Order: sequence, then C-alpha cells, then structure tokens
Amino acid sequence: MNRVLATVLLAAMLCTTAHAQDLAVHDLVIADQAVPVRLMGYGIVVGLPGTGDRASRHGSEETVQSIANILRRFNVQVPPEWLNTRNAAAVLVTAEVSPYLRPGGQFDVEVSSIGDARSLRGGTLWMTPLVADVGGSPLGSAQGALLVAVDQPARSGAWSSAWSGARGGQPETTARIPAGGLVEVQLPRAASAPAGPAHLMLRRPNATTATRIAAAINKALADSVATVDDPGQVTVAVTGANADRTALLARISTVRVAPGRSGRIVIDARSGSVVAGGDIVVGEGVVSIGALALRIGAASSDTTKRQGQVDLPAGTSVQALVAALHAVETPPGQIAAIFQALHDVGAISAELVIQ
Repeated sequence: MNRVLATVLLAAMLCTTAHAQDLAVHDLVIADQAVPVRLMGYGIVVGLPGTGDRASRHGSEETVQSIANILRRFNVQVPPEWLNTRNAAAVLVTAEVSPYLRPGGQFDVEVSSIGDARSLRGGTLWMTPLVADVGGSPLGSAQGALLVAVDQPARSGAWSSAWSGARGGQPETTARIPAGGLVEVQLPRAASAPAGPAHLMLRRPNATTATRIAAAINKALADSVATVDDPGQVTVAVTGANADRTALLARISTVRVAPGRSGRIVIDARSGSVVAGGDIVVGEGVVSIGALALRIGAASSDTTKRQGQVDLPAGTSVQALVAALHAVETPPGQIAAIFQALHDVGAISAELVIQ
C-alpha cells in the first residue's frame, strides 16, 4: 500500500513540475502593437551624504553647471565656482513603457551615475524630463527617492554601507525608483488596430517555441488560424468567428505553452550570481586570472595543491563550477571573466550573457 501511495505521489509531483514549466502565451510573445516605448533623460540626484560627484575644480563641471541651471529657473543666481557637489550626482534615467499607458500612468525607472559619484544611496532624483529621441519633446517625467539594492552583508553581519564601494565592495552607482515615472502626453502608437492578421513576436526567438505556440493556439481555437513565419514570429488570422482582434488576443494570451529550452548562462558581473538554463556542462580548459588558477579536466604532473588553485573534472556542471569559485571567494568580476574565457576557448558552448 505504501509503495502504491509513493508511486501516486511521485506521478503527481512529475505532473505538477511539468505544468509549472508551462507559460502563458503573453509571457512569451509581444503583440505587433504592444512594442514598449523606451524613454531616457539626463537628471540630477540630490541629497547624497557626501558621496556625489566631485567639486568643479576637481572633476565634474557638467554636474555643477546643471545645478546652476536648475537654480536659475527659480531666479537664484549662484556662480558655478561657489558650488560644492558632493551631495549631488549627474545621472542618466531610462525606462521602458507600455504604449497603452495613458497620461497620468506611472512606471518604474532606472537611474545610473555618469560622473564619479561613489554611491547614490540616500539620494532623490530631481524632476527629469523623459524623451523617446534625443532632442524630442518630453513624453513623461521622473522623480523620487532612489532605491539602491543591497549588495552583500558585511563581515560583522550588518549590511554594507554607502561607502562599500570605497572599501572594495560593489559600487552603488545604479538605482531604481518604483513608480517614479509619470506619462504626461499620449505615447506614440497606432490609433486603431490595423486590418489583417495579428502578429505575435517572440521575446526570445526559438523555432521550437514558435511551433508549440502555433499548435497550442490552433488547439485552443479548434481552428488552423496560427502559422509560424520564422523562429521569431507567429501569425494569427483574424477572420470569421475570431473577427474581434482584441477579444482574440485576450483569448490566446492565456493559452499555456511549454517553451523550448536552450543552453543559456546569465551572469551578473556586479553580484557574481549565475543562472543557467538547460543541462549545461563545462569541458576541459585552464584559466589563470590574478591569484586564481582554474583547471578543468586538465592533466598536470604537479600534484601539489596551492592556495587559489581549483581543480575540477571535465564535464562538471555549471553549478559545481560556481560553487567552487565561491568557495575560494572569487570576486564577481573575475567570475564573469572566467566564464567568458571558457566560452571563448570552447569549453562552454551555451549562450553566455554577462550583465
């Protein structure tokens, strides 16, 4: 009886796992009229605790001039040479916005320092106009308190402070402002849905995924309306009972599909995190970087184990490689460089993405 129960539970777990890997069509594609609008702007972050850009005579004259221009708008005339900008930093602001977001809608923005600021922690973005093209009219604006991700705990157990970049930690020169952007005018998009078929563009082109999407849509609609144009696009005919384009897209958006998996490794060079998809193994290779010597499946007559030396068998998994590198406290930047070197010599054949 226990054996039967165990078999049933195992089958249920396998079914649950298989179902959990299925994704809705809207997570895999972008409709032809829903391409996001990218916005950008140049702004100033203020309120920093002495971690901003340097004073004008030492470095960032652009930051000083920008602050002087802002004050001039409020009829405050201050000579640029009088300003000390250690509590301010020049930044670029970027965002991706749905073209269907109306005026008054809010969206998240990313903020990145372009000067020599040590940290953006504790700062507030001054209201920044956002444009789709350099020199174009503003489509929105952004402002608000910056949210800087915590990189790692300090040795004492407390989280790293704003000065962690100066002490060898990860720099805090990028930040987010959740709902910090505001759409102020109508975003560019087609006035109405065009006649003809609907085109679904895959977020990650893949022939297997495109074929499965078309098959799943045809099965759900009980009609052969979806066809694969190429690995990056599926076309759905809008005719007959499915003449309502909006209703058709809403219906097929929830259809679930098991996407094709491909070998892909994504590395965050700032935190050292590594995410691998598919069954990826690492072949033979030797990498020497700084004080670290990594050997994967490489024969050597030297049997003496030295500090900073990592030996792994050929065919080791990405997970085992990352664990070995973390065990010898390899810096995040070096982890990315090691994976890039192994990819260049052919020890890793999967697609490599370093962020």
